[in-house]
Amino acid sequence: MDGAAELGRRTLGRRRESGAFLIGEAPESGSKIIRAFIYYDDIDEHALDTGIVKFNGNKLPRLWEICRSRGYRVVADIHVHPYGYGQSPSDKADPVMPRAGHFAFILPDFASGSVTPGGIGQYEYRGNGAWIDHSRASAPFLKLR
Repeated sequence: MDGAAELGRRTLGRRRESGAFLIGEAPESGSKIIRAFIYYDDIDEHALDTGIVKFNGNKLPRLWEICRSRGYRVVADIHVHPYGYGQSPSDKADPVMPRAGHFAFILPDFASGSVTPGGIGQYEYRGNGAWIDHSRASAPFLKLR
């Protein structure tokens, strides 16, 4: 997965988190298909300055412009953690896309470990600060082709 490798590279030698919006095809029903990673720091140059992801929502119009130009939608977001793939308190309290039904994925070990379903955090935002954790579902929620 080239996108995951790039997330690992952007950690600057495992010194900070990195992340991206996953854009692609997102029909109202059926499978969503990821076509591209749009890295947080390419849209908000200060998103990674503190060592953890702090994306400025005022930068979202640039993301919408990229989606429009490619004919895609935001499918999910993804970021890396230094150790496991559990959500941090800041992840839970401050989703980068605070829209019910949005998915957030977390790669452990600064994206140097497993990047396949079953080895990553898979979280669905339900709105009003509520999340559903799909990470340990009996069948992986995310499928790679």
